[in-house]
Amino acid sequence: MQSYVSLPDGVFPSVCSLDCPDQCGLLVHKKDGKIVKIEGDPHHPVTQGSICNKVRNMTERIYDPQRLTRPLKRVGAKGEGRFAPISWEEAIETITSRWKELIAAFGPESILPYSFYGNMGRLSTEAMDRRFFHRMGASLLERTICSTAGSVGYNYTMGASYGTDPEETVDTKLFIMWGINAVSTNMHQVMLAEKARKQGAQVVVIDVHKNQTGRWADWFIPIMPGTDTALALGLMHILFAENMVDTQFLAQYTVGHEELREHVKQYDPASVSAITGVPVEDIYRLARLYGQTSPSLIRIGNGLQHHDNGGMCVRTIACLPALTGQWLVKGGGAIKSNSGILEFNKRALQRPDALENKETRRINMNQLGRALLELDPPIRSLYVYNCNPALVAPEGNKVRKGLQREDLFTVVHDLFLTETATYADIVLPATSSFETTDFYTSYWHHYIHLQKPVIAPYGESKSNVEVFRLLAKGMGYDDAMFDDTEEEMIRQALDYPANPFLSGITYEDLVEQNYVKAKVTPRFIDMLPTPSGKIELYASRMEKDGHPPLPTYTPLVVESSYPYWYVPGPNHNFLNSTFSNNAKHVQLEKFPRLFMNTADAAEKGIADGDLVRVWNDRGECELTAAVGEAVPRGVVVSQGLWADKPGTKRHVNALTPDRLADMGGGATFFSARVNVEKAAK
Repeated sequence: MQSYVSLPDGVFPSVCSLDCPDQCGLLVHKKDGKIVKIEGDPHHPVTQGSICNKVRNMTERIYDPQRLTRPLKRVGAKGEGRFAPISWEEAIETITSRWKELIAAFGPESILPYSFYGNMGRLSTEAMDRRFFHRMGASLLERTICSTAGSVGYNYTMGASYGTDPEETVDTKLFIMWGINAVSTNMHQVMLAEKARKQGAQVVVIDVHKNQTGRWADWFIPIMPGTDTALALGLMHILFAENMVDTQFLAQYTVGHEELREHVKQYDPASVSAITGVPVEDIYRLARLYGQTSPSLIRIGNGLQHHDNGGMCVRTIACLPALTGQWLVKGGGAIKSNSGILEFNKRALQRPDALENKETRRINMNQLGRALLELDPPIRSLYVYNCNPALVAPEGNKVRKGLQREDLFTVVHDLFLTETATYADIVLPATSSFETTDFYTSYWHHYIHLQKPVIAPYGESKSNVEVFRLLAKGMGYDDAMFDDTEEEMIRQALDYPANPFLSGITYEDLVEQNYVKAKVTPRFIDMLPTPSGKIELYASRMEKDGHPPLPTYTPLVVESSYPYWYVPGPNHNFLNSTFSNNAKHVQLEKFPRLFMNTADAAEKGIADGDLVRVWNDRGECELTAAVGEAVPRGVVVSQGLWADKPGTKRHVNALTPDRLADMGGGATFFSARVNVEKAAK
């Protein structure tokens, strides 16, 4: 494969590595061996040359003067952030020697990897790293912080993460953006909706917060947190009652529609309005708009699943397109995730067969704090990569207390000295995605991408693949799987007959074309991997798993008497904690805000622009009040994860619970209760 590294000048194809559904095709401009500009690839069929500010300013991050260039060892107290440079040889020797001692004394489960998708490259996130920790026998991490609850819920209905092809949504006549700030987190779906809008399409947004997407909508419907299941059931009540369902589709493609018809009679509009805060007349209007408009598409957002009832919420909304037969209409249906379309051979990539002890303990990443502080036998070493748990994990104060343990040997591999890295014993410098070979699979559109290296590694930085090869050698693991090249691993991942949509896509195709579209024929609606092979409105396996088999509303856990629901959503210029420490992106975002209803603020004597203290029994933070009508009464919303800065308290995950959602062990970030007052001067 041709590498672009040796070419000092030119424009080279690339792909965005961020944990974002759009996964844009990029063009990277180089001069004198350095990236000087990043722009969108106008030939990419979906992203068509448009990119967000996050990526447009990515060079600020790649060449940030704070970026790590050498391995470091801690010379100060944990959390203090004082380190001295060391060689790679010393770093690998220090890590592997300590691990050998821990394994000899306490067993391999005393070691825990902690990672997520800070880089969406599949080799960077789930290849040599998984092989290494499987071979070691380390504790297994359940990577459930983002989409698991909703994915499990959606799959109960549809069997897999299959949804509408976004390219077809230019023909959609009604978009329901449900719990997604798409302007900030799925901009190309907004662009496609705009094209459809010019042909008469309408856009409805349902959300807790009238954010950028709510302001863009034709109709914004505010809703109380965690009540979306009830609203969806109320819509079903009206669709059945007013004969706006496709009976032929229900008979041919679903199971349980008769049971569902009876079940939703209890969710009358008046009852649903009392739960959701949505007026009765708006529930009727929305149901009729949805029932009478075709093609209609529901874009199911990520935030919905971050509640105690998040899995059931997504499962319920996923039933709606079946009622109106939208899955057979071009541009109709729903998109929660399309990751199933590009499912690859994860067993070949991750090699779980290398794990000898099949009963190895599993630790949910949402409960890192309690794992570090309460688990017996304890975790004695933590290896963190592609993630910054000191900022992103719930119950943040508990996480930091755990990281403070002197007997916890912590290694962090990252581009920057993150909040987590300040607690590390060894810090390793990581490459950016532009410095590595990798492949990418979107979880929104249907394209798989190849990333060829564009620039040389920054300083002495190394990729995850390189580091785990070195660690394997240092541990004395001579298994052949650690010798696999990046090309060989990509070929192994693509060799997956179980997914017919990948059929015929080869490594050579990716090298030649940079991106290739999955072959979604025949229609996935004709080959759903549910137990019945149909859309399961009544899902008997849910009953076996301890859930109601029919969509059912369950209220959120009211964990305390604090007066406000707290929803810490994403902001426009960061992606989770990525960019929160880069000056350009912080400048674009300005400062962290707390959106608060005018009436609630008046009761507390809080004016727009006041610094306010937000607190509960887990912790506190200080944010700037944004007072208005953007959120309902009884709800406060913040945006973004902000890097630690001396003299500030803006660690919003100090407030969030580490309870697990109803399905999949998912996070419950959006189900916290807090109080708010004007901050002391």
